[in-house]
Amino acid sequence: MMLEILTSPRLDGTTHGFFTRKGGASSGIFEGLNCGQGSSDLSEAVTINRSRVAEAMDVAPARLLSLRQVHSTRVVTAEGPWEGGTRPEADAVVTDRPGLALSVLTADCAPVLFRAGDAEVIGAAHAGWRGALGGVLEETVIAMERLGATRGAIRAVVGPTISQRAYEVGPDFFERFAWEEAGFERFFAPGQGDRLRFDLPGFVLARLRELGVEAEWTGHCTYSDPGRFYSYRRATHAGEPDYGRQIAVIRL
Repeated sequence: MMLEILTSPRLDGTTHGFFTRKGGASSGIFEGLNCGQGSSDLSEAVTINRSRVAEAMDVAPARLLSLRQVHSTRVVTAEGPWEGGTRPEADAVVTDRPGLALSVLTADCAPVLFRAGDAEVIGAAHAGWRGALGGVLEETVIAMERLGATRGAIRAVVGPTISQRAYEVGPDFFERFAWEEAGFERFFAPGQGDRLRFDLPGFVLARLRELGVEAEWTGHCTYSDPGRFYSYRRATHAGEPDYGRQIAVIRL
């Protein structure tokens, strides 16, 4: 099966892609293109999957850079392949070096790809609710500026993520946002009983636009489309022991 790669006109001129789970070597609950090095999938299958992604991005596998994601706001700057092949602990990465492919892994959280229109600078961020609330998007933009990008020239695309209709949360979650900043209540809609539905892509887009970054969402819900996307929440609801991770990549 061929790989399925979603792209956006907003990032035209830069090789990029939000990969779905189609076209991979994994099987069972990981069936498809699972690129999660931290999953319990067969390491050989993950290696094959990542090699296919690297080939699609026209880079050697060692130049397809991933992170050890921990829902932080830490951003690293890549100057070449990671030393010793060890992934740094961070949730975003930026570079101005040609031939490096920056990637993040997600399974409901928002993958965000960035490019600067006035400089050869790109970035990739993993934005779950913790990272988006804590400032990972702001830190990514600042790191791109340090490499010569102008904030107003940065464009961003939010890839497949869990949509509001599928993201039910409790009162404590709502209160954390409500206490953080007035107006954050607008990202919640009533659910059943005391539950609410959180708009993660809307929240991420709002944070980006507040930074002066033009941004859009591809409109794909990871939870609602099991044939194309992995979903942590869907796997949890199904009682599955683990879940795959899809990859989003951008390179100069």
